[in-house]
Amino acid sequence: MWTSTKRVIKAGFMSFYRNGFVSLASVLIMTITLFVIGSVIFLSATLTASLEEIKSKVDVNVYFLTSASEAEVLALASSLRVLPEVQEVEYISREQALENFKKRHENDELTLQALSELSENPLGAVLNIRAKEPSEYEGIANFLKRDSALSSTQENIIDEVNYYDNKASIDKLSGIMNAAERLGFGFALLLVIISILIAFNTIRLAIYISRDEIGVMRLVGASNTYIRGPFVVSGVLYGTLAALLTLALFYPLTYYLGDATEAFFSGLNLFAYYLSHFGDFFLIIIGSGIILGALSSFLAVRRYLNV
Repeated sequence: MWTSTKRVIKAGFMSFYRNGFVSLASVLIMTITLFVIGSVIFLSATLTASLEEIKSKVDVNVYFLTSASEAEVLALASSLRVLPEVQEVEYISREQALENFKKRHENDELTLQALSELSENPLGAVLNIRAKEPSEYEGIANFLKRDSALSSTQENIIDEVNYYDNKASIDKLSGIMNAAERLGFGFALLLVIISILIAFNTIRLAIYISRDEIGVMRLVGASNTYIRGPFVVSGVLYGTLAALLTLALFYPLTYYLGDATEAFFSGLNLFAYYLSHFGDFFLIIIGSGIILGALSSFLAVRRYLNV
């Protein structure tokens, strides 16, 4: 049994080398396909990191009327802090809000002059609320809109809750990112089909080239496995070599792009990500390559090699 298996594997290697240029073409096409599959994984990681970075900067900003007393604002802040969805509540007093406003407009003399002519501080206090999860902001915003957020003795002291403007932007960005991911997966799927067809035709050509040898093996009573096996082995070789080449290409590419992505995506270094997830990449790329090669060769053998 082992001797027969070794012969099949050896014959598969011989078939691979004998059809050198055709085999090389199949390997290169599969490499492109696996490269796109790997790129989709990187794309997903960068889009996720980008979205999480943006979400981490989003909070619910509650702006209060100038008539709201500090005690009323702090009471509402205390009510918010006990909510399970809330991670942090930052209180900004009217005085601090005014200082922040002046700092933001320190180069705008016209605005500062108009502000100095006012007899009193026109800004109300602010609460900046950060949720534990981005999906929980809407619940917090809805809580603030309900009358139950205020005590029965309080009038409406809230001027504006600005979450909904931010939410529209985040939802739009999420939609763009999801569309980009779907486009990437669709392109990868298209290349998978093309790779299977090319490898399929490569095995078909190898069968045609070896037709006389196959005829002799039939005459001497060779088993179906012995006749078909070498072509399947060749297909697996296509996929394995393409996968190894793809993994090798990603190393210098991610190394070159690592610093740029770290600066652009606030900490996501593609090279570090590749190294830390190399085991996953190895299994995915090698597995995909072997499956592509084995499937295409199996289909070709089943279609064109009747034994």
